Amino acid sequence: MTSAVQFGFIGGTLIFALLAISDRYSPSKVFFICGVLAAAFNTGVIWHGHGLFTLLALRFLTGFFLAGIYPVGMKIAADYFDQGLGKSLGFLVGALVIGTAFPHLLKSLGETLSWTYVLLATSSLSVGGGLLMMVLVADGPFRKPGPQLKPSALVGVFSNHKFRSAAIGYFGHMWELYAFWAFVPLMLKTYADLHSPTQFNVALLSFVIIAMGGPACVLAGYVSKGVGVKRTAAIALSASGFCCLVSPFIFETNSEVLFIGFLLFWGIMVVADSLLFSTLVAQNTIPEIKGSVLTIVNCIGFSVTIVSIQLITAIQSHVIPSGLFVILAIGPMGGLLALRRD
Repeated sequence: MTSAVQFGFIGGTLIFALLAISDRYSPSKVFFICGVLAAAFNTGVIWHGHGLFTLLALRFLTGFFLAGIYPVGMKIAADYFDQGLGKSLGFLVGALVIGTAFPHLLKSLGETLSWTYVLLATSSLSVGGGLLMMVLVADGPFRKPGPQLKPSALVGVFSNHKFRSAAIGYFGHMWELYAFWAFVPLMLKTYADLHSPTQFNVALLSFVIIAMGGPACVLAGYVSKGVGVKRTAAIALSASGFCCLVSPFIFETNSEVLFIGFLLFWGIMVVADSLLFSTLVAQNTIPEIKGSVLTIVNCIGFSVTIVSIQLITAIQSHVIPSGLFVILAIGPMGGLLALRRD
């Protein structure tokens, strides 16, 4: 079900990039329309007559129209800020992180809350966010409407070595990020099973662990102004990669406080570099195709997430539970190599 949303997002970002939607049309209006359509398909899951195919189709379509929200939001931020883009993207990606964690908070409210209310609440927020964007956020002063994009322009941008290293760093970051988010509940359950009679409120802790990345993104945006965007990204990527490597030892500790503290730290570091890589990507492409380039980089990045999520799922029965997440270190290591070459 998670991968169906990811596939939809990949398909959406590819179409949006090839048609240069956010460069040719008002990004705020694109954001609003996609927010409404994503909410509609998200709510459609509530109907009780679904089979597996229709459920997956609705999740795919939800992901497809999310492609007009997150990448387009970055395009809007880039249209408003020439200098200080990292700080503005810190707030935007921080909002993404809180939004990602929010359904876990709704679920933690208790058994009496039906899953349908979770879908209705998130759909309502999607429509509300789209309305706020269209009404309150005009096109930015640095926006330069572009012509219909030639696919060769998207390929050509990778010839810029600074852009290429930033993009590869982002792909390495994405290998780890969404797999970590998807499996946080499993990590908590695994620890509880290994250390019986430990019991966790899995939904509430999942919310806190993921949501902590929100303020971390804002802080990373401010830190990058003094330390430098690339250096700050490398520090965060190194820290999260370290967490991947030492995770088997942390699962063996008998201290619940140490284990939860470790996951909180990992939840902060795993996403703190996201806005920084997006900033580097935006800064190393021409304004006329900036929206499409951000979208296609998102497309490739989310393709990577499917591979890591499905790989962990495939090897789950063949690897001891505490050692399952070491494989996520592949992403940070590859990203750091790309940054070092630059």
